[in-house]
Amino acid sequence: MPSASLNRIRPVRGVTRRLAAIIGSAIVVTGLSGLIPAGPVATGAAGVGYPSTIAAVSPSPGETVGVAHPVTVTFTAPVLDRASAQRSFAVTPSSAHGPAAGSFTWLDNRTMQWTPATFYPAHSRIDVTVGGFPMSFQSGSSVVGVASISNHTFTVSIDGQVAREMPASMGKPAHPTPVGQFTALEKQRSVVMDSRTIGIPLSDPEGYKLTVANAVRVTWGGVYVHSAPWSVGSQGYANVSHGCINLSPDNAAWYFNQVSVGDPIIVKA
Repeated sequence: MPSASLNRIRPVRGVTRRLAAIIGSAIVVTGLSGLIPAGPVATGAAGVGYPSTIAAVSPSPGETVGVAHPVTVTFTAPVLDRASAQRSFAVTPSSAHGPAAGSFTWLDNRTMQWTPATFYPAHSRIDVTVGGFPMSFQSGSSVVGVASISNHTFTVSIDGQVAREMPASMGKPAHPTPVGQFTALEKQRSVVMDSRTIGIPLSDPEGYKLTVANAVRVTWGGVYVHSAPWSVGSQGYANVSHGCINLSPDNAAWYFNQVSVGDPIIVKA
């Protein structure tokens, strides 16, 4: 059921200067000239020294994430020439012969997100260059969850092998689970789910306000994979949720402990 909160190398000499010029033009236009410090800026708990044009990169250097995790770059000022910023960016798995294919989305005028076209190799170093600034993060095990709405199952494969096929209950016809490919956005041991966030009053027969365990977020609109002891009798047989993927407490805990943020979740009709 939806919750209270829908829902993707080598440094090149001179590229940093070109990127600074791109960002610099935006700084002048927006009246921010002189507010960006020169040289590296230490940010984050690890004290990462980013160039002055970059505020943050996610995943952070050295972080271990799922095999479909997007890379997000936040610049220190609005970017006018997005094409040039994108050309300054590359992602290369350590086992690959060249940069990985992917697609760009701009979340706002300072935030660029790149989503890989295919999953990263498991247990690999993923090298990233943006504006000549090199960094890397790690991919963990490939944990792929596939929900079948018609079969009422949630099947998890780890590094290419089916690890567990679990009875599941997805969204009822009035509140269908969205079909498509998603990534695990976050993990919460406990989360409050409130029907008012999807327009159902608590006084309605369909209303609810529950604290659920072992919740893996699928969309920012409130779809999760989570523990649902109240629907165990329907799991494997009928879809009775308000859009979430319901699992038994034991199965939800097992999946929660296997999956990483950024691992793929695929929902099929």
